[in-house]
Amino acid sequence: MYLFDVYPLFNIAIDKGLGCKVWDTEGQEYLDLYGGHAVISIGHCHPHYVAAMTKQLNTLGFYSNSVINDLQKEFAYRLGEASGYGDYQLFLVNSGAEANENAMKLASFYNGRTRILSLEKAFHGRTSLAVEATNNPKIIAPINDNGHVTYLPLNDIEAWKTELEKGDVCAVIIECIQGVGGIRMVTKEFMQAIRELCNKHNTVLICDEIQCGYGRSGKFFAHQHFDVRPDLITVAKGICNGFPMSAVLISEKFKPVYGQLGTTFGGNHLACAGAIAVLDVIENEHLVENAAEVGEYITTRLREENLPHVTDIRGMGLMIGIELDVPYKEIRTRLVTEEHCFTGCSGTNVLRLLPPLCLTKADADEFINRLKKVLTN
Repeated sequence: MYLFDVYPLFNIAIDKGLGCKVWDTEGQEYLDLYGGHAVISIGHCHPHYVAAMTKQLNTLGFYSNSVINDLQKEFAYRLGEASGYGDYQLFLVNSGAEANENAMKLASFYNGRTRILSLEKAFHGRTSLAVEATNNPKIIAPINDNGHVTYLPLNDIEAWKTELEKGDVCAVIIECIQGVGGIRMVTKEFMQAIRELCNKHNTVLICDEIQCGYGRSGKFFAHQHFDVRPDLITVAKGICNGFPMSAVLISEKFKPVYGQLGTTFGGNHLACAGAIAVLDVIENEHLVENAAEVGEYITTRLREENLPHVTDIRGMGLMIGIELDVPYKEIRTRLVTEEHCFTGCSGTNVLRLLPPLCLTKADADEFINRLKKVLTN
């Protein structure tokens, strides 16, 4: 048997990591400005995280959700304290798509409606309804194209108002900083208008914080920059620093009903131990504040450098888009092969930076120097 060929791969096998660096099987060191696609939040192989996961695995890795799991309760309390959402409820699952799928399902159970509003260029996952809410026809199979979702322009309040005033919208789902969409950001005016309209029309507001959340934007959640409180918040990626885990934060307006939601692996003992360790490190090492400070440092330096081919720098914290006037493919490939530096990408011409939140200013300087070599040659 061989692997189903779904990803174009660099001819590199990474087998070791520490902090913001990884090494391949040949011993070559790479600077990681990609974080495994925003998954590595506290850095590769953080000793506190490794110790917590090892200790838990030596005790109990998994048991089903048919019994009490005190680690789930501890994690829910800690996440509420860290995020400012201590009055919300928590449903634990395994992936970002699964979190979004369950959030939209909860919204439909709540108001009985079937229509979703999503942003143009949105990405919410690859499961049934999550992929339908993703604005990319290339990945929506005919069986998923059920007409539930209307895509609307970013920050166009009037377009959204027109749809919401029809009174039939189940939920609005929004990434406050679009990742796959090119690091495009909502405005405060837009988000506050959407919150008001959702209140008026009994529509559920879902903020997808899977990539832009968990400290990456310089606040715990990106929507907190815009002074709104969503009804549902979805998180994944950095929640467990590489171990599969995700969650839906659920406001008190939703009442649980046995049988509506469920999960086999979600919130297992090992995942919860890792997620608690991640919160320990985020708090003890002030990584949300670091993301804000180092992110501002990178964007300022990049603008001052006035590098060739760079047409825009945008983002918040350590979620940064570098827009180019040429396709990103050659630039990104040369960063990896010549300068030994990993970045992400969006669309056809945006380099996407999603480093671990422990990135230092020295790491940032090193990245900018390597990017400058590629862009000036």
